[in-house]
Amino acid sequence: MSDVLSWVFAVLFVLVVIAWYLTYTAARLDRLHVRLTGTLAALDAQLVRRAEASLELAHSGLLDGATSLILATAAAESLENPGEHGEIREAVENDLTEALHVSVTEEVGETLHEDGPLGVDHLARLRSACMRVQLARRFHNDAVTDVRRVRRKWVVRLFRLAGHTPMPRTVEFDDEMPPGLVA
Repeated sequence: MSDVLSWVFAVLFVLVVIAWYLTYTAARLDRLHVRLTGTLAALDAQLVRRAEASLELAHSGLLDGATSLILATAAAESLENPGEHGEIREAVENDLTEALHVSVTEEVGETLHEDGPLGVDHLARLRSACMRVQLARRFHNDAVTDVRRVRRKWVVRLFRLAGHTPMPRTVEFDDEMPPGLVA
C-alpha cells in the first residue's frame, strides 16, 4: 500500500510541476505581449513626434519653397495614418526619412544654425525626435524578438499558450539621422 501511495504522490508532484511550468510560461508570454503593445504605442508616439517636428520645420520659412513642400507632404502623409502598421506605414516612414535627407543636408544644417535661435531650435527638436524614433524602433524590435523566441518553444506550440494571437513582426524602415542633424 505504501508503494502505491508513493507512486500516487510522485505522479501528483510531477503533474503539479508541469502545471506550474505551463502557468509560468503562459504568464511570461502574456507579459511579453503586454510589453510588445507598450513598445508599439511608444514607437507610434515617436513617429508622430518626428512627423510634427518635420512639419514645423517645413512651415518655419527657413527652407526654400520646394524643399518645404517635399518635407511637408511626407510629414503630412506620416501623420495621416497614426497607429497603422505594416508595409504601408513602413513605406510612408521611409518616404519621410528620405524627405528629411533631401531637406536637411549638412549645408542646410549649417545655414539653419546661422539663422539664429529659431533654426537651432527646429534642428534640436528634429534631432531629438529622430533619435527617439531610432530608440523606439530598436526597443520594439527587441520585444518582437523576445516574443518570437518564447513562442517558438515546443511547449508553447503544443499547449497553444499564445492562443490565436498572430505572430508579431519587426518594424523595418530607414530611420537613419539626416546628415544635417548629426552632431
